[in-house]
Amino acid sequence: MFRRIKAIVTKEFRQIRRDFLSLFVLVCVPAFMLAMFGYALNFDVSHISMAVCDKDKTRQSRDFIAGFAHSEYFTMLYEPEDDQGIDRLLDQGKIRLGLVVPKGFGNTLRAGKAETVQVLVDGSNSNTATTIVGYVQRLVQDYSSQLVMRQAAGSPAALSSVLDIRPRIWYNPQLESARFLVPGLMGFVVMLSAVISTAMSVVREKERGTMEQLVVSPVRAGEIIIGKTIPYVLISLLASLIILIAGYLLFGIQVKGSYIDLFIVMLVFIVANLFFGIFISTIAHSQQVAFLISVISTMIPTFVLSGFVFPIRNMPVAIQAVTYLIPTRYFMKAIRTLVLKGAGLAAFWQELAALVLYSLVIILAGSIGLRRKGALA
Repeated sequence: MFRRIKAIVTKEFRQIRRDFLSLFVLVCVPAFMLAMFGYALNFDVSHISMAVCDKDKTRQSRDFIAGFAHSEYFTMLYEPEDDQGIDRLLDQGKIRLGLVVPKGFGNTLRAGKAETVQVLVDGSNSNTATTIVGYVQRLVQDYSSQLVMRQAAGSPAALSSVLDIRPRIWYNPQLESARFLVPGLMGFVVMLSAVISTAMSVVREKERGTMEQLVVSPVRAGEIIIGKTIPYVLISLLASLIILIAGYLLFGIQVKGSYIDLFIVMLVFIVANLFFGIFISTIAHSQQVAFLISVISTMIPTFVLSGFVFPIRNMPVAIQAVTYLIPTRYFMKAIRTLVLKGAGLAAFWQELAALVLYSLVIILAGSIGLRRKGALA
């Protein structure tokens, strides 16, 4: 049995070596996609263009505006004299944020009263607008805290009532979106390349008529499956290693958890996707159809329904139920826990169990489908 499997593995490696383009796609393209998606998919909002209409022109108003001007989030571009100037800038898309400081701002603050500042935000992009509002609220809160501290400086009793909030952000202190996206990108690109490679490999055999030769040979169906998947398991693991190295070199992302746990998760995930590719090959009758089915069945569900970009908890209940059928959902949770948090199997054993169950089901489905196609041939 081992000699027959070795013969199939050797044949598959020779076929991959002769098809240099496919080997390049399997090994190098995942790292290229990681770099492209890692830089392109960026939810960090910075250098927000803004305009300020200061109707008060006092020291207090200038101090308030300086908090925005000196912030890394905002870039002061315009200072119109009236509200209409800010409206025109927003209409023309030249700014995303407009501030209107009312007249009497300084007098009101010196009197210890609350004052209202008008904030105009371009909401054409809802995610960006929400982030901008959060930045504005944070800066306003900081300025208000400074005022309270100044007013309470001469009164120890008042000073003791001021809350000093110092939040600490774990796992991603700089709130960089790349640290959240890159581990998920590993699942995205590995799944896409693994499914496409095996699906097209088996279909290529059928198109060239060599599958019939394998079926009538002494090699059994299970040995054919094992022999054809082993090379792609090794290549996918190599591609995963390249992705890890690229993630470290380009984004400074290190694996904080156990490399053994990471290897186990990656191996289970890769095997599941390889057999999913075999299952697709039993449906498709040409390499073009196999490629199309592979892309549609992996790229769209992984990008939308796995939690890769969009939080699952924000989806409708019916859609959340569908996400349990997407294997990348479980891989995303496991890989982010390993890479970012450094936790062990105890933190994601349920996700790993779900991946193992999915692998067993898809291995059974792929094996049955391949046997039936072989029998029909």
